Amino acid sequence: MNPFSVHGPRNLRGVIWMAVAVVVVAGGLAMASLLPEGSPFHASAFVVSLAGKYLAYAMLALSVDLVWGFAGILTLGHAAFFALGGYAMGMYLMREIGARGVYGNASLPDFMIFLSWKSLPWYWWGSEHFAWAALLVVAVPGLLAGVFGWLAFRSRVSGVYLSIITQALTYALMLAFFQNGLGFGGNNGLTDFKDILGADLHAPLTRAVLLVVTGVLLAASLLAARFVVASRFGHLLVAVRDAENRTRFLGYRPDQVKLLVWVFSAMVAGLGGALYVTQVGIINPGEFAPANSIESVIWVAVGGRGTLCGAVLGAILVNLGKTLFTAWLPEFWLYGLGFLFIGTTLFLPQGIMGLLRHVRKPPAEEVTPEVSDTQGGEA
Repeated sequence: MNPFSVHGPRNLRGVIWMAVAVVVVAGGLAMASLLPEGSPFHASAFVVSLAGKYLAYAMLALSVDLVWGFAGILTLGHAAFFALGGYAMGMYLMREIGARGVYGNASLPDFMIFLSWKSLPWYWWGSEHFAWAALLVVAVPGLLAGVFGWLAFRSRVSGVYLSIITQALTYALMLAFFQNGLGFGGNNGLTDFKDILGADLHAPLTRAVLLVVTGVLLAASLLAARFVVASRFGHLLVAVRDAENRTRFLGYRPDQVKLLVWVFSAMVAGLGGALYVTQVGIINPGEFAPANSIESVIWVAVGGRGTLCGAVLGAILVNLGKTLFTAWLPEFWLYGLGFLFIGTTLFLPQGIMGLLRHVRKPPAEEVTPEVSDTQGGEA
């Protein structure tokens, strides 16, 4: 039996503890950032931004775990949905700049004026409204995932072929967004953000609130994912992963099951991308890079595939390690990441969560079986 079918996500208490821990840590760092700089407990703006970025990455890892850990779909293109959510939020933040840009034009972003654009393209309409931008954050990745998934799953594309196609998707989007004519800032992307909902994006209080909001939305996404995988649909999802042909013979539609979880995971990734942009202050085509999608798979593998909590833990720990490693030996990070993935595959196939589960597993009790006589009575 596949060990991922019975552990981790069925444990509601563990998921709740992880969700609470995320919110508490985010709230603690937010409060520490508002303390005077001379305080020993003060958290700098850099630390707050870094923590927010880790939590946004955790949402991407969570979305990957939903489709890889529970549907058996090894995606190498989920960074595309993450980046699309980021661009949707970036469009709103660009419109918030208004007349305070370099060229003082309240209607067009600076990069459009520089490229001699005369008016906003139609897909920028309404982007000055936060509610519309929030809708686009989940709707655009969800729509793309729906179209892509319907074509792929209906054609029964699976395995390594599907992985390659997802990688091609995000690479194609990266090349497209590098073009100045697409209207998203070309290779420079969208940056120089100033406000969000009228609040100064660089003010300590705004950064603290954004960190808490990111933590709360990550916790909510974690609980929502647990609800999905623990429901009857989740059991069907695991059945499709472990025995797709048998599930089909029983009258179910595996392509529809995969499509639903694929779209949901894309929307979670898009939400993570939007929160990422508010933390780091920039979004560019580099976020579509296939390497980012591959890294997210490594986060899930390290934390523990098919455990939900492991995806969150893996994303945070690997990115923390990346921050520290690149500060000391930046040129060797990719080698370290490769060795980490190989080591996890060989020596820790169930990730950190599998190791913790093994350590906490109580020893099996020795039970003496009853012996019955030939008449059915007890001996």
